Amino acid sequence: MSRKIITPVEEFADILPGDYQDLINNGPFFVNKGLKDLGSFKEIIDEHPHCAGCGVALGIRLVAAALPSPQDTLIIGTPGCSFFGLAQTALNYSNTAFGNQNAVASGLKRMLKIRYPEQHKDVVVLVGDGGIADIGLDLTLHSWFRGERISTIMVDNEVYGNTGGQESGMSAQGQVLNMAPKGKLFPKLPIYDIAKISGCVYAARVTVASPLKVGETVRKAILLARELGPTYVQIYTPCPTNLKFPPNQTIKIAKEAEKAHYPYEEFISSEAKDYLEKLA
Repeated sequence: MSRKIITPVEEFADILPGDYQDLINNGPFFVNKGLKDLGSFKEIIDEHPHCAGCGVALGIRLVAAALPSPQDTLIIGTPGCSFFGLAQTALNYSNTAFGNQNAVASGLKRMLKIRYPEQHKDVVVLVGDGGIADIGLDLTLHSWFRGERISTIMVDNEVYGNTGGQESGMSAQGQVLNMAPKGKLFPKLPIYDIAKISGCVYAARVTVASPLKVGETVRKAILLARELGPTYVQIYTPCPTNLKFPPNQTIKIAKEAEKAHYPYEEFISSEAKDYLEKLA
């Protein structure tokens, strides 16, 4: 885990596209800034392969900008929409088989603790709703039950976005999708509430319409996971392609969700509250 990972060999440095050179020279590894400075440094290449207006791409940008120690952070992902953006960042990133990301993250966290006993090496799962709430739910829950010191962040677009628009467990009840023409028949899975009773010392639910709150919750989650145990952040990242709204309306849709089915909420255990007070 070092800056050398994203530094090209000298022979190829000058032929990289300008977008990549900018990422290497001005990415989150090389600046000490946060969300208030968003736009003054590069978190992801401009020509990433996400759809126009993608909420997940915005969620990834916000998380990358909020990391307390990006050079000492390992992001664990899985196949899905989130993969496309994460592979275009200047972060330490590892992709896993679909759904087993929390198991992989648990092992890597333990390994890094042995390898770097005196340093904080943050392991962060950053995956969509399908990977965490559906196919990976069992491994997610067991990492929480075991008290693994990792942060789990869901970029929740409420749909299987890159495979044609199937409903996921996180789709809202009644939502009409390409592969749910009659609307989803059962309620959205209460993963945020489950996190609170499954061992997470901190949990938060937020949307990309509130970027500073996203940054605040991500930072708290990672700092608390270092010392206390598992943490969870659920970020609403609406999908214009499959939810059928114009790409320039992503923030508007997220703001409307905050007033309806996606209100901001934060859970802090008593030990987490005490630790945050000490940090402050």
